[in-house]
Amino acid sequence: MPSTRDIRRRIKSVKNTAQITKAMQMVASAKMRRAQQAALAGRPYAMLMNEVLAAATAGAGEFTHPLMEKRAVVKKRALILITTDKGLCGALNTNLLREAAKWDKDTTVFICAGKKGAQWAGRLKRELAAEFSYKDTPQFAEARAISKFAQDLFLEGKVDAVDVLYTNFINTLVQKPESRQLLPLGEIKALEAGLEGEGVGEKLGEATREYLFEPVAATVLGNLLPHYLNYQVFQFLQEAKASEQSARMVAMKNATDNAKQIIKDLTLEYNKLRQANITKELLEITTAQMAMGN
Repeated sequence: MPSTRDIRRRIKSVKNTAQITKAMQMVASAKMRRAQQAALAGRPYAMLMNEVLAAATAGAGEFTHPLMEKRAVVKKRALILITTDKGLCGALNTNLLREAAKWDKDTTVFICAGKKGAQWAGRLKRELAAEFSYKDTPQFAEARAISKFAQDLFLEGKVDAVDVLYTNFINTLVQKPESRQLLPLGEIKALEAGLEGEGVGEKLGEATREYLFEPVAATVLGNLLPHYLNYQVFQFLQEAKASEQSARMVAMKNATDNAKQIIKDLTLEYNKLRQANITKELLEITTAQMAMGN
């Protein structure tokens, strides 16, 4: 049976742990709000891109591009796997990597954004084409590097399709692993800025102003497509980072609540043991006094 000293030490240890988890909860909450603000900050860019895409698509006619080429047989597929660099975020990575494990090992090459995905690919002997890192507030340059690498693989014929597997931010309590096809490009849809979305939305609307393209609209549209893909990957990174911070915030809150409950139970046990020791000492004093009186 533990002594009162042992219980006091354990209470102190759990209190220190609770302070750490509480601090991590507050940091994750601040970073999640920052991720939401960063996503909204890209809205003017998305709106202008949609405007130009709508005008270019209307003037391009029957448009074809190497990034839109559908291969007759998909022999090799690339998967951009967006995970976290750190743990302590609940079952976020576990759920995502469980989905990644469903992809065919022999026909899939992995492009990992985040250390957890690269470690998983190495541990399970999956073919890893590249590993990228991204900051707590994802930068457009980081998304462009990932997108450019995937586009090069597709254009060189090393892969016949490119998909993205990431964690979609539904709300603070719900994050859902989802996959999206990046290449070949199908219908060009409107870009969105903000979380709780998929990066692309409804069909492109009509341009609200008239544009003059040189040399022709089709050439401009062809040059815009890589930027369109870059922004999609950028949105996926933002979704993944917001999901990570919200999952970590919830996990640390649960850890803090559990620590408080443990402290409460240990305090009760400490008081019972202390009371038992006091009662025992009183009995010993009373017994000794009675023995001396006799």
